[in-house]
Amino acid sequence: MKASVEWVNGLTYLAWGDSRHYTIVDYSDDKDKQKGSSPTELMLQSMLACTAPDIVSILKKMKEPIQGLVVNAVGTRATEHPKVFTDIEIEYIVRGNVKQESLDKAIALSQEKYCHISITFKRAGVNIKVSSKIIKE
Repeated sequence: MKASVEWVNGLTYLAWGDSRHYTIVDYSDDKDKQKGSSPTELMLQSMLACTAPDIVSILKKMKEPIQGLVVNAVGTRATEHPKVFTDIEIEYIVRGNVKQESLDKAIALSQEKYCHISITFKRAGVNIKVSSKIIKE
């Protein structure tokens, strides 16, 4: 796997990888002027984009009637540089008449076996706490 980043101007960079899909990365502290996600935001987004498909796939294999999924995260970082993540709270919100036991199993499989990004965070010492909610349809 390869990745590249090119400076555009100011605090804005263009990132891409083997897929040739582009992402705008911006370090600006002024959210109104920011042209893309910060690298730190991308880390959390990547973790969520890694675990979400696991949940959908596992629940579908379990024949659970999942109709929607939103995954949210809140990351806490150290106050001193390099300001690494110390804790991350992940919330899975599933729509559909899914059994809680099935959702719990899907989350455990994703967090312990399949989502390599979550596992990488854990191996780096980040405390990951998960919660879930089912919105019955």
